[in-house]
Amino acid sequence: MIVATALVMLMTLPGLALFYGGMAKKKDTLNTIGMSFVAYALVSVIWVIYGYSLAFNTDISGIIGSPSKVFLRGVDTNSLQGTIPEFIFVVFQLTFAAITVALISGSYIERMKFSAWVLFSILWVSLVYVPVAHWVWGGGFLAKLGALDFAGGTVVHINAGIAGLVGALLLGRRKEPVLIPSNLPMVVLGTGLLWFGWFGFNAGSALASNSLAAVAFLNTNTATAVASISWMFTEWLHAKKPTILGLASGAIAGLVAITPAAGFVNVMGAIVIGIVAGIVPYFMVAVVKHKLGYDDALDVFGIHGVAGILGAILTGVFADPSINEAGKGLLYGNPGQVFIQLVAVGTTIVYDAVMTFIIFMVVKALVGLKVNGDEEVVGLDKSQHGESAYNIS
Repeated sequence: MIVATALVMLMTLPGLALFYGGMAKKKDTLNTIGMSFVAYALVSVIWVIYGYSLAFNTDISGIIGSPSKVFLRGVDTNSLQGTIPEFIFVVFQLTFAAITVALISGSYIERMKFSAWVLFSILWVSLVYVPVAHWVWGGGFLAKLGALDFAGGTVVHINAGIAGLVGALLLGRRKEPVLIPSNLPMVVLGTGLLWFGWFGFNAGSALASNSLAAVAFLNTNTATAVASISWMFTEWLHAKKPTILGLASGAIAGLVAITPAAGFVNVMGAIVIGIVAGIVPYFMVAVVKHKLGYDDALDVFGIHGVAGILGAILTGVFADPSINEAGKGLLYGNPGQVFIQLVAVGTTIVYDAVMTFIIFMVVKALVGLKVNGDEEVVGLDKSQHGESAYNIS
């Protein structure tokens, strides 16, 4: 679990930071990386003060955890979460919270004030992530309903995707709303680190070194590979060229879609999920987004939101009780599981959208949201930090 936790930390720093930073414009690379960096640092502090207690402590009315473990009061070297030391469980869940916040930044890059991002991160992890994590994983009402989310399809990816979409709509379009990666090798490196770290994300969610972790590990790799290939061929047929960015995007979509299902489905389920994850998010990113005209800079909603929704619903279809007795899906005689998954997805979307809107209004009133036009043209590396990613004469 120590290794799995370290792997999930690697997903944010440097994995996601490089993935997003490489896709940003050259003049915004450092700011984009910095958004992931500061999100990890902020959440790390908030989590040990009150986030963990409110997410994973004794349930209160299905809504939130008891505050009795603020500052980790009562957690000591003898405390266990299942069979592992509770201190390790605290840090493991901390890394999930941190990457969820960092993921959202991809929708906001190249135009959001750094001060606004800092304030947003503090409010959003506290008011959105913590309650939803409790509902699904901490014994809250969605857990009691029987919602299945092995490693974060709902808690992490739908949550991040919806927040990304709402924030992108409120921020408005950039002056140059294009996606031409300034450093594609950096994007590929970030993708590789995310894929690698995701083994800790999904397999580690078994909270043990056992056969369930092994299944989650295999399913994660299989669905990711299939989605990458599926995206590549979809793009090849639709746009006439298979791009390396497409291969990377497909891999991320596959990782997202298999996340809620990793410890519930067999390998055939993982393959089907991978195929779907390479096709539907592609058209969301390549066609639907442009028709609707919103500026989700790095397609957080198109990939994380859409693939997260697909993965959550398909978990209700393919959950195989021979893999995990806690989950039985439509194909194994339990059509009600699909309905439960839809309830969990819908609840998360509505709550997240409303709260993200409110948080944005608060941030706007306190510090403002968007840099001015001149600062955007100069680039946020210079205007927000006084630095440059590439000091080459």
